[in-house]
Amino acid sequence: MKIKSIVLVSITLISISLLSLAFYSCGKGSGDVIKIGEFASLTGSEATFGINSDNGMKLAVEEINNAGGVLGKKIELITEDNQGKPNETQTVVQKLINRDKVVAILGEVASSRSKAAAPLCQQNKIPMITPASTNPEVTAIGDYIFRVCFIDPFQATVMSKFALNSMKVKKVALLIDQRNAYSTGLAESFKKTFVEMGGEIIEEQKYSAGDKDFKAQLTAIKYKNPEAVFIPGYYTDVGLIAIQAREIGINVPLFGGDGWESEKLTEGKAKDALEGCFFSTHLSMDDPSPLVQDFIKKYRTKFNKEPDAMSVLGYDAAMLMFDAIKRAGSTDGDKIRQELAKTKDFKSVSGNITINEQRNAVKPAVVLEIKDGKFKYKETIAP
Repeated sequence: MKIKSIVLVSITLISISLLSLAFYSCGKGSGDVIKIGEFASLTGSEATFGINSDNGMKLAVEEINNAGGVLGKKIELITEDNQGKPNETQTVVQKLINRDKVVAILGEVASSRSKAAAPLCQQNKIPMITPASTNPEVTAIGDYIFRVCFIDPFQATVMSKFALNSMKVKKVALLIDQRNAYSTGLAESFKKTFVEMGGEIIEEQKYSAGDKDFKAQLTAIKYKNPEAVFIPGYYTDVGLIAIQAREIGINVPLFGGDGWESEKLTEGKAKDALEGCFFSTHLSMDDPSPLVQDFIKKYRTKFNKEPDAMSVLGYDAAMLMFDAIKRAGSTDGDKIRQELAKTKDFKSVSGNITINEQRNAVKPAVVLEIKDGKFKYKETIAP
């Protein structure tokens, strides 16, 4: 009986040990995988942002896993759809942290959603990289929050220089999405910079994302006879604004920021309404760089569609995160954070990335012109 009891106890202890090991292996970066979380607007009004950045991240994960993974383990990307809502963002990010035990988080394109997620990542010491949120307040939330894109004050400088030097306009009107952190932040930076450089803001009007009638605001703008209209909004509204602007006789150029970039921007009548207009963004697909052209080929092959800047930034954000984990030699959040902060001249598709003291990427911007519904390279403006 004693022998049987000893054997039974031994078997029980071994079983408990194996179960404990299995449980531990499901933890952060344990076992055969390293879990990376992603939150994106895969549905909702700005879904092209989320879908395209998600595609870029998927491509990065596939490449890194085919090359052997990171620290000898495969990357598992766990993606949550925030439906384009800040409140839903907080819910899904909590899931990624508490349920899925991710070691790091990627997201979002929209600044308002990144601002909703960043405090949770900071509190839980989970490194977060946003691919394309340009509002300066995002990374100011804490030392675990990073980005691979430029910020709005720089984007405002780019478009102020472009308006004055290339468009040759000095009197500009503003049309701002008043509830959007991206739009209000970029507008404030543009106003300050444009005036400092010698320009004049002759009218300022506001709207709310999703509005369908902009004619009252546009009529007020038309009355002031601007030489151009700056619209720091998202593609979801800009097309309709452009159509209505032309209908009431505003025929001056419209220009904006990277929130314009989507294949849906020039759908329907917006194609003609936006002809000869401009926006700043992160890179041009016309760039002959082998890195850019190779990315375009890989993206087309995998997704059977053309990439855009959001696709590239999603890819770059993921690749930078993998590189930081590799440099850290660990999935510990603090060690990853330290390596992200040390990033210098990281070779990415959108240009070499150096992370500054504010955890922002120092890199150039490009201006694209809309011609026949397509986005054509106009010029590059360095930091």
